[in-house]
Amino acid sequence: MKCPFCENIEDKVLESREIEEGKAVRRRRECQSCRGRFTSYERVEEKPIMVIKRDGRREQFTREKIEAGISRACEKRPVSSLMIDGLLDEIEKEIHREAGREVASSKIGELVMDRLQKVDKIAYVRFATVYRKFEDLSEFVKEVKEISIGG
Repeated sequence: MKCPFCENIEDKVLESREIEEGKAVRRRRECQSCRGRFTSYERVEEKPIMVIKRDGRREQFTREKIEAGISRACEKRPVSSLMIDGLLDEIEKEIHREAGREVASSKIGELVMDRLQKVDKIAYVRFATVYRKFEDLSEFVKEVKEISIGG
């Protein structure tokens, strides 16, 4: 690592500490030439997860898009922002754990619906209405009956 003071490349590590829940390491270093001290950070370089859309397009996974959908579904419902953050964390962890580098948008939608159904039935139906693109009222009624029987 190049010293920011004298640009010498020889240094020694004085201290290492995990940060960001173990996702990064902070190191205090001392230059062997000028004795200047500085800090460096190491992080794992993660390749982005790509979402495969219904029409075959691929786009980079963003938590914000899922958050927007869940927030819309939970609008004016007794679901706190803390609960929404918890749902998002669960969904994101499962995607990273199971998906590899690509995940179908349908898988993400199913994960969201599964979580919402446990938290708030109305939010679940709102999300399902948009996600499943109900064509008529009978599809909507069928979905409501299924959650009434199941939960």
